[in-house]
Amino acid sequence: MSRICELTGKGRQVGHNVSHANNKTKRTFLPNLQNVTLISDSLGKGVKLRVSTHGLRSVEHVGGLDNWLLKSKDESLSLRARRLKREVAKKQQAVAA
Repeated sequence: MSRICELTGKGRQVGHNVSHANNKTKRTFLPNLQNVTLISDSLGKGVKLRVSTHGLRSVEHVGGLDNWLLKSKDESLSLRARRLKREVAKKQQAVAA
């Protein structure tokens, strides 16, 4: 399973371990991913996603999963999140009409 946040697209970064003698060796920095169930207000159900803690805080700050999905760009979302975004948008249009 790839280590990429499904909502923000945050993935692994590459850097160096630096010793006291200033020797540099390659290493990776992995995002802090959590398996969470986020509640969609418009769909009325929970959705299991693999989200970074930064992404989770961002979702809470914006006001929930639905608001986050509708304001975010499709490039940063995973395939599952894009499908969920389409469902939420369709449901909200149906309610508005």
